Amino acid sequence: MSLNTADQALVSQTDVRSDVVREAQVSLIRLPLPRPISDAKVLTGRQRPLTDVALIFVRLQTHDGHEGLGFSYTLRTGGGALYELAREIAPLLIGENPDDISALWSKLAWALASIGQSGLAMHAIAPFDIALWDLKARRSGLPLSRLLGARRESLPVYNTSGGYLSTPLDQVLDNIDVSLAAGIGGIKIKVGQPDLDLDLKRLHAIRTKLGDAIPLMVDANQQWDRAAALQASRRMAPFGLTWIEEPLDTYDHQGYAALAAASATPLSTGEMLSSRREHEALLDNCAIGFLQPDAPRIGGITPFLQVMDLAAQRGMGLAPHFVMEIHVHLAAAYPDSSDPWIEHFDWLRPLFNEDLRIQQGRIQVPTLPGLGLSLSEQATRWTTAQSDCRQPP
Repeated sequence: MSLNTADQALVSQTDVRSDVVREAQVSLIRLPLPRPISDAKVLTGRQRPLTDVALIFVRLQTHDGHEGLGFSYTLRTGGGALYELAREIAPLLIGENPDDISALWSKLAWALASIGQSGLAMHAIAPFDIALWDLKARRSGLPLSRLLGARRESLPVYNTSGGYLSTPLDQVLDNIDVSLAAGIGGIKIKVGQPDLDLDLKRLHAIRTKLGDAIPLMVDANQQWDRAAALQASRRMAPFGLTWIEEPLDTYDHQGYAALAAASATPLSTGEMLSSRREHEALLDNCAIGFLQPDAPRIGGITPFLQVMDLAAQRGMGLAPHFVMEIHVHLAAAYPDSSDPWIEHFDWLRPLFNEDLRIQQGRIQVPTLPGLGLSLSEQATRWTTAQSDCRQPP
């Protein structure tokens, strides 16, 4: 007996509902950087130079053989703690329907409720949530962007990794040449040196090299107080910056409100926030130009979509922080009419077999199913710990 189209669809839906997570693998990968890098947090003595990135990868597999890959990360500290926490909650997904993403996110959040609803708890949930979304898109045969309702096939892209304060100015200028030759459309440099004149000297040289047409951003990494931020914003106004990033402490909502009102240059922040509620509090208290959420830091794609909607409701610019491999899919579905910016870092490239295509100032949204990512052999060699949990036979 043959089934009609409606019956086939019903059978397919039934099969999806009956499929369950059979295996969850958690891995800690320590990715070494080619050289130590420093931003203003190092120059003020608050942090040490960054030498590597600790990443937690989660690979999920269902009873029917569907797979999903997700990851989170930490910088400088917390990699071991994040791995142990992710390993502890991994068994909670075993036997669960992977299509119930929202319910599973809540299950993990409640399991971690005693350690809070932000910070490390959200970092630990994120790789599981991202893997579930990757799995769902792969099973549907769609790129994640399409599953989320993509409105764009490409997005404007700017480079950050070539402009750290630890990089001599001559090298920064050479890095700009490399970025522009690769098709990248904008440049961001780090600022926040103890002597503002040194920042302005670098900024002048870079703007002179770029000309007026190429977008230029700066990032102070929260190292100015209110008075210093106001002075910097006024002295940087002639450079026609797209934004000044993190001029103040992320949680200084009153300071951001006052600075935004006084600054001729748009402000951006949000990358250090680690929950939807923290983003909501920021947006309710000050009108910044660009919001910079980070999916791995706020608990994954599920809360990121909620934050993205909050930004769209306010007509804000969107510029997700780091992990372009994930954010290119999410930003493609931004419901506002403005194009989000994607931040280009070359750090994570050795971890994956796939590369993102960039041309004419824009990054192309991948067309492979899911995130379109698979781990490279090099990633395996950088794996320092791994844990598997499986459904009993």
